[in-house]
Amino acid sequence: MTSSVNSTATSAPAVPKILVVGGGYAGFYTAWKLEKTLRKGEAEITVVDPLPYMTYQPFLPEVAAGSIEARHSVVALRRHLKRSTVITAKVTGIDHAHKLATITPPVGEPWQQEYDQIVVTAGAVSRTFPIPGIADNAIGLKSIEEAVAIRDRLMSNFDKAALLPPGPERDRLLTVVVVGGGFAGIEVFAELRSLASALLGAYPQLTFDDTHFHLIEAMGRIMPEVSLATSEKVLAELAQRGAFVHLDTQVKGAVDGNVELSTGDVIPTDLIIWTAGVMANPQVVRGSDLPVEERGRIVTRPDLRVGTDEEIVEGAWAAGDVSAVPDLTGGGVGGFCVPNAQHAVRQGKLLAKNITAVLRGEAPRDYVHKNLGAVAGLGLGRGAFQKGKIGFTGPLAWLAHRGYHGLAMPTWERKLRVIGGWCNNLLLGRDLVNLQTVQNPRYVFEEFAARPRPAQPPVTPPAEPRGAGKEADKPEAVDAAKAAASR
Repeated sequence: MTSSVNSTATSAPAVPKILVVGGGYAGFYTAWKLEKTLRKGEAEITVVDPLPYMTYQPFLPEVAAGSIEARHSVVALRRHLKRSTVITAKVTGIDHAHKLATITPPVGEPWQQEYDQIVVTAGAVSRTFPIPGIADNAIGLKSIEEAVAIRDRLMSNFDKAALLPPGPERDRLLTVVVVGGGFAGIEVFAELRSLASALLGAYPQLTFDDTHFHLIEAMGRIMPEVSLATSEKVLAELAQRGAFVHLDTQVKGAVDGNVELSTGDVIPTDLIIWTAGVMANPQVVRGSDLPVEERGRIVTRPDLRVGTDEEIVEGAWAAGDVSAVPDLTGGGVGGFCVPNAQHAVRQGKLLAKNITAVLRGEAPRDYVHKNLGAVAGLGLGRGAFQKGKIGFTGPLAWLAHRGYHGLAMPTWERKLRVIGGWCNNLLLGRDLVNLQTVQNPRYVFEEFAARPRPAQPPVTPPAEPRGAGKEADKPEAVDAAKAAASR
């Protein structure tokens, strides 16, 4: 008796696809930690960001002041995300109903990417208002390119001002206006004041009184992250350094670099830095079908899944500045975590653990993080520190600032580069090289490059009279004809 056995081939289950939108703090840490928590082959990770690196934004003021090398304050995604696919492009659409994301590369045609789990960590961009002249003349402080441009602009202005006699044009070149009195604004304001003081030693034509620094803040105080007493100490220190802080003042216009204030004052300047707030990345938020709250952030649960207490959007996660994550400690603004690096980094780490848990059929944990305090750098040897009711300024606060951020910088490779740079500056002094021309690297080549001459229009020779050629061979005959014609 023969028997037949029917075997049905079973295909292996598909590997879950995790798409991380944004490679900033939260996105980088999510992918970085997922690579460590997931077993090999347990999921496929793809990170999409228009930039191939993560920027450590707390270092941007020091980059603008030349205290940190620009490349050392960013983390290359491809170097440190060994098991992830990194795509340098923009996510311009999220159709979560069908789990498709539209990816738009810098060259070529957009395409749709399938996913099983999506992590939206697209961060924030500078929030501006329709003030005349701001969009045309101001520069933000959200990217490494902006920090470098600020530094080179200030140093180039010193070069130009040193060749001018005292007067309005020289004053304009040596005037810096910062809009916004939060941490970013105060830090870049103080760091640039420190840089300008260092530059004066190399320009004997200029004096301290020739430089003018103005910070504009619409509120009645600066640095809401620290106590009022600490913020007042910072104000007093800035005043001693010849910097002016305009409180309860708004910018009404900045046409042609003339900053008009609500007080009626006008400040001519060649360098306007805008740090007055941020907003969730609108390109990603508006292009998705995920729920959004009134401030334009993605509605996020305490466990970092998209949704509310009543309803969960399965397969969707969010963290960082683009998300509205409830602050369970009760210390957040409006009940939500404030948009800063401290929350974004920790949310990214927890996000990786929660995604891993869900993939393995386990329950995710809620995000709970109490503010560790605040540190700010205010120029070489100057800083501000706040921990609970303890707050102070000075060299000790500056050391706390550098110690905290030096350790918080991701990857030991980057920590060593940053700390090594600080040590070099301590021994060799601040690097005062100006590289503004790197923004137009072909200017010398273009100036002296040989170019083909423009094509000349064709020249038609005049019609030659019959026999003229023969007569031209007889000069005496031509002369006789000319003499007869002149009679």
